Amino acid sequence: MRLDCPAVVEKEMALPPDAVRALSYWSIRPGAIVTVVDSQGICFRARLVDSNKVVPFQPLVSTCVPSKSLTLYQALPEKERFELILQKSVELGVQRIVPFVCSHSTTLAERDAGQRKSHRWPEVVLRAAKQCRRGDIPELGPVMSFDQVLEEVSMWDLNLMLYEGDAQARLHDAFTSKDISSASIIIGPEGGFARHEAQQASDAGILTVSLGPRILRTETAAIAGAALVQFMLGGLD
Repeated sequence: MRLDCPAVVEKEMALPPDAVRALSYWSIRPGAIVTVVDSQGICFRARLVDSNKVVPFQPLVSTCVPSKSLTLYQALPEKERFELILQKSVELGVQRIVPFVCSHSTTLAERDAGQRKSHRWPEVVLRAAKQCRRGDIPELGPVMSFDQVLEEVSMWDLNLMLYEGDAQARLHDAFTSKDISSASIIIGPEGGFARHEAQQASDAGILTVSLGPRILRTETAAIAGAALVQFMLGGLD
């Protein structure tokens, strides 16, 4: 959460309206410990006094808000693998996580057929953000179709798809420019992307990249891919 002015330790400070709305959405109660970012970009641990006020009490040495934006598009996996991907990508500094459906993925209806678990996803994101002391809560997007993903990625500076087939490049070779402020990485399902989907991505200007010769589980690919892209963006210095 961001403050509109410099923070003062042990001084009660008002939260801006957008932070108040976020607290209401996440149902955080007074007395909870949160991370805030003041107008100078300095992060503090703070105690929530009520729904619109905090008391900063401990400055943090390092920044708690990523300076560059990374969006993770994740094909819906089976079982609880998406919860693991949510948790670890939040810890790695991903700012937006979007599940999607493609040829070889499961669907939201299939995932929730036995027991509805997708309603827990926002709570997983919140817990992970609190655990790693992020100053922001990453956005969890709605489930998209693959075509919707291809349309949306045009807003980012660099778009990568992990592909176990004949990829266009190794992931580290994709960062030829230092002027990248936003990026996305697209991760396929357990069965991988269909060949026509890789071609669609290429036609949309997305670079298909490889992590090497080994075939990774979808959750491993998501965590490794997000970590490597964050490192290349300077988010894991």
